[in-house]
Amino acid sequence: MSNSLSNSLSSSLSNQGRPELQEILDEIVESGITGITLRVRDRRGEWVGSAGAGRLGGDEKPPVDGHVRIGSNTKTFTAALVLALVGEGRIGLDDAVAGLLPEFDVDPRVTVRMLLQHTSGIFNFTGEYYEDGTVVPGIPATTAGKEWVDNRFTTYPPQDLVRLALSKPARFEPGEGWSYSNTNYVLARLLIEKATGRPVAEEMRRLITEPLGLSGTTAPSTGPDIAEPHAHAYYRYEEDGVEHTVDVTRLNPSWISSGGDMISTSRDLETFLHALVTGRLLPAELLAEMCAPRPTPAPGMGYGLGVFVQDVGDGSTVITHNGGAAGHAALMYATPDGATTLTGTLNYVDDATLSLAPAFQRATQRLVDAVFGAGRTGGAGRPGA
Repeated sequence: MSNSLSNSLSSSLSNQGRPELQEILDEIVESGITGITLRVRDRRGEWVGSAGAGRLGGDEKPPVDGHVRIGSNTKTFTAALVLALVGEGRIGLDDAVAGLLPEFDVDPRVTVRMLLQHTSGIFNFTGEYYEDGTVVPGIPATTAGKEWVDNRFTTYPPQDLVRLALSKPARFEPGEGWSYSNTNYVLARLLIEKATGRPVAEEMRRLITEPLGLSGTTAPSTGPDIAEPHAHAYYRYEEDGVEHTVDVTRLNPSWISSGGDMISTSRDLETFLHALVTGRLLPAELLAEMCAPRPTPAPGMGYGLGVFVQDVGDGSTVITHNGGAAGHAALMYATPDGATTLTGTLNYVDDATLSLAPAFQRATQRLVDAVFGAGRTGGAGRPGA
């Protein structure tokens, strides 16, 4: 489907009974986001909309089924893959990581479950931010600014990311706290490859993307390209008092590895998340483990194994994970029974201060309230997001 035809279809669908959603998309663009697409499926059917532009200064809206770097939504795919291998008997949730990956100096108390749940305490290789304002930097790629732009095609082997993280003090004793760490999911990737003897991308195809027909979803590892159609991603930095904005759509995602390197589409994300919560990918007992949340510092939010469980009011929850990756972002939300789903993609101008983060957070909350708020869907359930 051509970009213009796709956007024409988007406009047609957006005018069919959901003007409140299109209004939110338009306001999100007004807040500074370059472009956004949205896909909602509920008891009223499917609604698809978009707003803004696919590239700075352009007239065409972002393609509604465009490819996007999905950032930390990759963690949900990776966790589902690990759990599928648990179901095959190749990995145990309570296995010690040190026994499975003896080449690394992992605390022997850290288990596979702790990696997926962010309770290992292992240092986050992209940097640790403490409550008192202290920042312990990670790899050079994440110091941001011009350095990040200049090094965006550098390859970072996952083993090096892990070794750097393990050279730093742990944030807390294993199992004694919760802290989001990309290192956990790079270790999960290495566990997958050790247990199967195959690259993570091959196992992702075997157990998730091919069975579900996710033709727009890839785990590129080090490849810099993103398939057409796609909206463009940007990064802004200042040098010698001059502001520069660079198109960073092409980059080597190895700096984030399985913490956030995958590419997908809003349609594929909806198919994946619906299949996940309705039990098509995992046995019931493993899905229950995945969606059993541990409290996080955020009010009304818990974390299971690769998914957040978010309170949306009236005792209802949604299963969710969002993610951003240098000017691209993606949204995934579903009721635990899969009756209502929301997926979306964004393109924007990123920067070292994450200046658009507040707008992004407000935007996602407005969409969640509109789609999953009390009395709106009839599909909200109990465990989730």
